[in-house]
Amino acid sequence: MSKKSASTWVPVGLTVLVVWSLWSIGIVRGERLYLFADNWFMSVTMAFGSFIAGATSEGGGAVAFPVMTLLFGIEPSTARDFSIMIQAVGMSAAALTILWTRIRVEPHALVWASAGGALGMVAGLEWVAGRISPPFAKMLFVSTWLSFAVALILINRNHEREVHTDIKRFLPRHAFLLFSVGILGGIISSITGSGLDITIFSLLVLRLRINEKIATPTSVVLMGINAVVGFLWKGGVRADLASDAWNYWWVCVPIVVVGAPFGAWFIKHRSRLFVARLLYVSIAAQFISALIIIPMDRTLVLFSTGVFVSGTLLFNWMAARGVRRLDWLASQEAT
Repeated sequence: MSKKSASTWVPVGLTVLVVWSLWSIGIVRGERLYLFADNWFMSVTMAFGSFIAGATSEGGGAVAFPVMTLLFGIEPSTARDFSIMIQAVGMSAAALTILWTRIRVEPHALVWASAGGALGMVAGLEWVAGRISPPFAKMLFVSTWLSFAVALILINRNHEREVHTDIKRFLPRHAFLLFSVGILGGIISSITGSGLDITIFSLLVLRLRINEKIATPTSVVLMGINAVVGFLWKGGVRADLASDAWNYWWVCVPIVVVGAPFGAWFIKHRSRLFVARLLYVSIAAQFISALIIIPMDRTLVLFSTGVFVSGTLLFNWMAARGVRRLDWLASQEAT
């Protein structure tokens, strides 16, 4: 191993060692080893989910929430709590890997979207999440993601489209846009355990024309921060995290702290179109599973259709505004 490689991975290894050590103390002192016998399926789920969390703009909750609610029949509120809790560990570890290995991120997005996301997360946990019934929470999740996938497919028909590595000519209106969309993403995260990542990813890619390889690690860091905010608020201030969520959390912590950093490292060596295709496959699988498993009535069908249509219009509006932004940047450079 070269000196450069060692300097990159030693801090990551130290993070894993610290988390494993603290986790081991908690497992032994709390006599929690028995939890694996009943909850092993979550360990398997998050072995895959944590890799996806580090490699794409989908947080670990984007895998955990649909698997828990659709396949295992777990209450959305419990799945949401677990998603926030486990991402606070896994995506934070991935975020550290991104920063330590100097994978490029968009700094303006980290500042302004984090602030908006924190506000949205707290507001959502206090006044929004408890008002949405389980079937609607599930379909809100998969329908929103499907609408984004459609928009991303349309924009990526042009493989050679112009993309940037940062927000060119950053202005106060861009800060306001990131903050506002961050609030929306934080609210969605308070309902499903994941959301800030995809909303900011879509804003960066579609509206601000940032390369997916930059937008992806940016969204990973953002979701790690947002999950920590949710964990501290729900577990510290409110102290009402679901007990089952804690059981699932204990059997997944040692896995996600490795899987998420590995995903972040893996995607560093892949093209932006590979990132996009990975998203297409996972989103399609989630939506099809939801249609098969969730009993659909007329109201739920109309709700899901409305979310999908609204999301598609929103994301395509972002894409159209992105084209106008490129024209504006060209005019600015011409002058």
